[in-house]
Amino acid sequence: MLTFIGLGLYDETDLSLKGLERIRDADHVFLEHYTSVLTGTTTEKMESLFGKKVRYLYRDDVEGHPESFLALAKDEDVAFLTAGDPMVSTTHIDLRIRAAAMGVDTAIIHGASIVSAVCGLTGLQNYRFGKSCSLPFPYGKWAPTTPIEVIEHNMAENLHTLVYLDIQPDRYMRIPEAVAMLEKMAADRGTSIPLYVGVARAGSPAPVVAAGTAEALAGVDFGGPLHILVVPGELHVMEREYLSAFAGL
Repeated sequence: MLTFIGLGLYDETDLSLKGLERIRDADHVFLEHYTSVLTGTTTEKMESLFGKKVRYLYRDDVEGHPESFLALAKDEDVAFLTAGDPMVSTTHIDLRIRAAAMGVDTAIIHGASIVSAVCGLTGLQNYRFGKSCSLPFPYGKWAPTTPIEVIEHNMAENLHTLVYLDIQPDRYMRIPEAVAMLEKMAADRGTSIPLYVGVARAGSPAPVVAAGTAEALAGVDFGGPLHILVVPGELHVMEREYLSAFAGL
């Protein structure tokens, strides 16, 4: 059995009791460590709570060569841990399909997701979000145009855009960097983004939420990772009131 278990947003205490019970009963515990991370905890804290050794999996382990740990799940119980909710990531959807093709039984224990947490922290209504996008760090002179294309499409439909910021082994993209990149993309296309909403460390005891123009957010100290960004469509009166009360709009 392969069980996908969401760990939640920030630290080891976000884990559900159901998830904890399944981890403690597992023969093997793996933690996927590249689509997202829990920045409020450590391996030692997790292993102490779980009573199990945690082995890390990276991109190539999951997307390139998952056969080794999937084979274990044919005869033993394998816990596959992820930050947030496991099935928000298409990588994990693909992994479940691969497991089924190998004859491995699977199950899912959901965790708190940034998708819903952003709505709670910003007051932006969940049914008004369009397609989301990811914003990677530039690679040399190359930078993708997909993010601004998605944002433009959503804005034309009066929808909000959730922008996932790049996570790499040695660095995390921060809101000011992301805003500066999007501002350049927008200027290159002769368009503009009137409002941003930044969220830092959702799920922590002290998340930071700030809304405003690019210039306004450049002066906000969002602190440490993880960061995520929203480009809203036209605000509903209640959304504007919420952002005014809780995000400094």
